Amino acid sequence: MPKTIHKMYLGIMVFIVGVTFILLLINGLEYYRTGLEDRSYTEGHDTLKPSGVLGHGLGILGSLLIIIGVASYMARKRYRFLSRTGLVKHWLEFHIFLCTLGPVLILFHTAFKFGGLVAVSFWSMVAVFLSGIAGRFIYIQIPRSIEGRELNLSEVRAMKSDLTEVLKSSYNLDEDAYNKITESVNRKTVSSSRYLFISLIRNFIDDRKSINLVKREMKKNNLQGKDHRNIISIVKTDIRLSRRIERLDRMKDLFRYWHVAHLPFALIMLIIMVIHVGITILFGYRWIF
Repeated sequence: MPKTIHKMYLGIMVFIVGVTFILLLINGLEYYRTGLEDRSYTEGHDTLKPSGVLGHGLGILGSLLIIIGVASYMARKRYRFLSRTGLVKHWLEFHIFLCTLGPVLILFHTAFKFGGLVAVSFWSMVAVFLSGIAGRFIYIQIPRSIEGRELNLSEVRAMKSDLTEVLKSSYNLDEDAYNKITESVNRKTVSSSRYLFISLIRNFIDDRKSINLVKREMKKNNLQGKDHRNIISIVKTDIRLSRRIERLDRMKDLFRYWHVAHLPFALIMLIIMVIHVGITILFGYRWIF
């Protein structure tokens, strides 16, 4: 998938989720703001309540989107005949889209009323959603091939170019500028903090300083336009790969631990969802059928 089309693909999915949330909120804002004991007297109660025409439909559609999102991504990873049907990362992005839109619909299905066994499923869904965001962050920190395979340390190191040689062979910089740029980029502050978030902040600050120094050196050498953008791109790529090499093992460990936390919440959510749907049908709530 070309880069431009991929950006449009992601943008459309984000747009759909955002617009869906806003439209549903605007449509039922007065109802959702009404106290639970007074909702039965409001005009939209028969439509927006969990068993109402719209509310019930949102629950059905939201549940189906989650099931499709989980099942399709698991099938892509497990079944060999699907191995050539798109890249794993594109399937993952579609999985995230469906498993974000689905919970949004289910949120409005509940009419912001949580209680009983269903509340366990709902909060498990919230936990799955939040852990999914964390998992996506960890996932993109691990360098992968175009097919989605994790790269080992030697493969990642092979991706790094010799920054000094690239600058000298392609761009007209003075010797002092070469030295300052390469020294700044190679001089990384490796955080000793045990906390990943603090380490990321410290690394981000250090990397911004390096990039700003490069920009100052290019300004001194009167490099602008395309050359300016190319050098910044090369420097950012070098820094990004260096950081990924530094934390490669740590991210792989975190990703394994993440699976241990993510999967149980997903199973709890799905099991209680099935029980909830079964009880709903048993008591005769069959939507428009």
